[in-house]
Parts: sequence; C-alpha cells; structure tokens
Amino acid sequence: MLLLDCLHLWAVPGRVVVDDDSVTIMAADGAFSVRRADPDLRPVRWFLQTPERSVAGRPPRALPSVVALLSALRNALGGEGGRALRVGGTG
Repeated sequence: MLLLDCLHLWAVPGRVVVDDDSVTIMAADGAFSVRRADPDLRPVRWFLQTPERSVAGRPPRALPSVVALLSALRNALGGEGGRALRVGGTG
C-alpha cells in the first residue's frame, strides 16, 4: 500500500504487483522491481532493478534504507517531488 500511495503522490500512473520475493511496479517506462536483501548483506536492505539497468545488463541497485529506496524509485520513475517542509518561526 505504501508504494501505491507513493505512486499517487508522485503523480506516476502505474500498478503494483506483489510476488513471493519481490514487488514489481508496472509503469509507462516498464517494470521496476524491488526486493529485500538477505540479512547477511547488511547494511544493504533493498535492491531496485529499473528497466534501464536491466537493458544495460547491470545488477539491481543496492540501497541501505526504505528512504533511499523510495527516493531512488521516485527519481527513476520521474515522479514529482513535494514541497520542502520548513520547521520554525516566521520572520
């Protein structure tokens, strides 16, 4: 559900397909695959395979956190960024 919400927030049309060991985001640019890293590969937590990396014969990109994963995925999908949050007083 998090990835569906992100697609909506990023204004990226697509759908999410969940398999036994991965999640695939089907978008206009192709299939983007996310899978969890094995525990012995820490600090790597996630792997992201994009259509560009796949066509080039490159392995999935290793990412250390869910924040890094979502950021890389948004950039790869060409998603819209949000407005910067500013905390503090005015003036």
